[in-house]
Amino acid sequence: MNLLRIRIHHLIEQLGDEELESGWNALHALHCDSYMLDAIQQVKQSQQPWDILTREEAIQVLMFF
Repeated sequence: MNLLRIRIHHLIEQLGDEELESGWNALHALHCDSYMLDAIQQVKQSQQPWDILTREEAIQVLMFF
């Protein structure tokens, strides 16, 4: 694990500012996508057939908040 960490640090040091920013943005987007996918999967596991709202019910809930 330590060898991998050293290699990653060496790779980061070789990147330019623009490449580093672009890589960071891509990594951040992947992290957010992964977070949302996990949240969606958790909801799907806990969702029951009676949890679904009709269009009118959903609009009423949105208007309430």
